Amino acid sequence: MAYWLFKSEPATWSWDDQVAKGEDGEEWDGVRNYQARNFMREMKVGDRGFFYHSQTEKAVVGIVEVCAEAHPDSTTDDERWDCVDIKAVEPVPEPVTLDQIKAREELADMVLVKNSRLSVQPVTDAEWKIVRKMGGL
Repeated sequence: MAYWLFKSEPATWSWDDQVAKGEDGEEWDGVRNYQARNFMREMKVGDRGFFYHSQTEKAVVGIVEVCAEAHPDSTTDDERWDCVDIKAVEPVPEPVTLDQIKAREELADMVLVKNSRLSVQPVTDAEWKIVRKMGGL
């Protein structure tokens, strides 16, 4: 299993919106960055990810699971863009902020710290365990 981080502005698509989609999940659509798209093409059903509220909150607020592998993004006719479907698994009891992540030396190489603008990014096994623990999981 691989781990990922999915960033969304809560005013556009929030953790509550994701939870409301239930077991069917929702397309992680609208991504127009080649690197983020390529990461989605690597994802497998069952991979887990952090759901991260960007902009004002800047915090990991939930855990999601990939429930459909890469397929054409339904929001465009441009064949270059794919997406995966994700479903909510569980909330993070204590949201983990970007500042908290940056304060941890062992997370200094995390993509979120080094390239915080990337909307879909990989997370290492060690980073996954640390951030989950920080969030009370």
